[in-house]
Amino acid sequence: MSRPREMLLEARDVHRTFTAGRHVVSVLKGASCAVRSNETVAIVGASGAGKSTLLHILGGLDKPCDGQVLISGRDLYRLSSSSRTRIRARDVGFVFQSYHLLPEMDVLENVILPARSRGRVVKSWGAARQRGMDLLSSVGLAERADHTPMELSGGEQQRAALARALMNEPQLVLADEPTGNLDEKTGDQILDILFGLTKEKGHTLVIVTHDLRIAGACDRMLRLEDGILRQG
Repeated sequence: MSRPREMLLEARDVHRTFTAGRHVVSVLKGASCAVRSNETVAIVGASGAGKSTLLHILGGLDKPCDGQVLISGRDLYRLSSSSRTRIRARDVGFVFQSYHLLPEMDVLENVILPARSRGRVVKSWGAARQRGMDLLSSVGLAERADHTPMELSGGEQQRAALARALMNEPQLVLADEPTGNLDEKTGDQILDILFGLTKEKGHTLVIVTHDLRIAGACDRMLRLEDGILRQG
């Protein structure tokens, strides 16, 4: 009998509002979820429902107006800003729709950039470069290591961004519409790599998508409606 997987990520009654001129817009109205280690969970919902906002809050990028977010039992928003930054750098990897690669750096430099914020996985610059090259090999970009992001196709840029997200061996990978800027064939290739690597390395994956086909490939699907998360 297999042992139950430990709880990695919890959101408890998360609220988030934005002010637009004289108007206050409530995007999240008590969203809650629980994700166990090694799970793949999709968050779906209509455009503008707040999926990206929720993902940023789950990863420590945006503070909620109310509620709690816990990673391995640590309440992110009760920690100091510096402690939250360390957890985000150490335990969370982000994959964004728009890649967010730095144009002044080559592909390898972009991939190993997260290693600057943490010393546990890589102990030296040489070790960082070797791990970066290993990751680039795993996403099929070893021969493009010294190219700039602008010399890569959109699919190649997203593969580089995925390698960067895994650089620090995070417990949790958060992906925000990772195929949104790609054609279907290229997007499917990215998804194969994303699901394959996270499963192989034991990462927990939470993916925001509007595509129910992608959501169907995950262990579970959560739907964000009216600021609340509901099962499937």
